[in-house]
Amino acid sequence: MMTTVLFSIAVLALLLRIFHLRIKANNAKTASFQKLLPKDKLAVLKECLLNNPAECNLLNIKEFCESENIAFDAEGYRPFIGRQLELAKRMANYVECDKLYVEECEFIDKTLPLEFAEAEKKRSEGDDNAANKLVLEGVSRLYSDKAIDSALAALEPHYPKASSLREKYAELAKACDASGADEKSLEILRKQKEAWLADLLAFDASQPE
Repeated sequence: MMTTVLFSIAVLALLLRIFHLRIKANNAKTASFQKLLPKDKLAVLKECLLNNPAECNLLNIKEFCESENIAFDAEGYRPFIGRQLELAKRMANYVECDKLYVEECEFIDKTLPLEFAEAEKKRSEGDDNAANKLVLEGVSRLYSDKAIDSALAALEPHYPKASSLREKYAELAKACDASGADEKSLEILRKQKEAWLADLLAFDASQPE
């Protein structure tokens, strides 16, 4: 079973810190959405697009990224929408759907959470603790296994706990690959991923630089 997909199903709404916000595609311009910080807006728009790869959601994130000068390849993502429709029409099996979702996650993670840019600025100012914390928050908003592992690997020289987090994530990946897709198995994985996320965001300021 594809790891990224199973994790996403098991921990839907855990990857964002704004768990309570459940906007739909046509609500991207509501007052509650507009009050969010840009990094939160991007996270919500990404989630909307991944959960419902529709043209309106693609346009929402495209317009936002253009307004914030954030690189996002909307035309590159558009074929995913067509492939989703094709899979839906012929009622494709979950293996095909999972494979496509993994590709979508890897594509969407090319546009990094804004926490990473904030972290670079803090590190250039000499505030490594703030930078490390921001990177961890950014990792919590990534979807693909490759992006998560890469981000944690890059953090290791600055934050040794990142090595442990990588190892634990790899263990979770193995557990996902060996797991079934039944409700009980998903609940076990959800709890395991929830514990990993809690550990990820439990910043240890005492870590040596």
